[in-house]
Amino acid sequence: MKLPPLKSLPVFEAVARLNSFSRAAEELSVSQSAVSHQIKQLETFLGEPLFERHGRSLALTRGGQDYLEGISSALVQIDRATGQLLGRQDSSLRLAVFSSFAVRWLVPRLPDLHRQHPEIQLILEMTGEHPVLSGRVADSFITINTDSPAYSYDLLYRERLFPVCSRQYWQALEGNVLTPENMAEHTLLSTFSIYNRTCGDWEAWFAEADMGIPATAQVQHFSHMLLALEAARYHQGIALTNDYMLSNRDDAGDFVRLPLHSVVTGDSFYFAIKASRRQEPGLRSLRNWLLARAIDSGLLDDKPVINGNAGNRKENE
Repeated sequence: MKLPPLKSLPVFEAVARLNSFSRAAEELSVSQSAVSHQIKQLETFLGEPLFERHGRSLALTRGGQDYLEGISSALVQIDRATGQLLGRQDSSLRLAVFSSFAVRWLVPRLPDLHRQHPEIQLILEMTGEHPVLSGRVADSFITINTDSPAYSYDLLYRERLFPVCSRQYWQALEGNVLTPENMAEHTLLSTFSIYNRTCGDWEAWFAEADMGIPATAQVQHFSHMLLALEAARYHQGIALTNDYMLSNRDDAGDFVRLPLHSVVTGDSFYFAIKASRRQEPGLRSLRNWLLARAIDSGLLDDKPVINGNAGNRKENE
């Protein structure tokens, strides 16, 4: 077994994560020259540079990126195994998740996670479009991206969109027969990012009824589903939303789901972790808790699908 200078590995990880020799030195409570020495020693052992230095600018080389990816999870596993042997009970886990899923579904349920698993210290990271599944980003993900064969995936939710409005707006509609044809008489609140095009959500909804958006439709545009839903809350029109946005929230009663059809977007949300880490106690507990809450809240039936195929969502949530 040919191992590198082991003291240099956490130093390399800190420099790569902080993108700075001086900040890494401060975090590790050593001198900057000691950090430079450890990096030089590791580069000499590997026979290639790990960083590109241009004046004060610092960046990982391609080899450095690959090496960081390989050692990051190993360092985490060493830390966790050591902590377990020493009797350390806490488990700090990073979960990367779309902001709307976090705000509307996950965060309200965190007190239950803390009650059931006080040993888990969950750190939430917001993800954007197709987040890179990497240990450098997070320990686990809620994502629609199932491209990496190194990861294991558990289905949490298959998305569908349906129209909602505020109770006050609904009172003005009561007595009217709502049909796709006369929806254009009301302001439609559209989320750009679901299909990554203007009116993409309402186009899909009307297409389900074999029609296009009526030319007379008044559409108000928003970049994010959270914004469109807030506009609906304040009586500004009818929005398309999904199940997790209204699932068991205290404010779900502010909205009325209109007696009209829904449309399946083709996107599925998965809990993703590296297959090699699937049996770690903290990640296993988090996975089981998420699946149980998805079932309780109606997002998922009681037969979870593992390693399914996700859709093509482009929402920057």
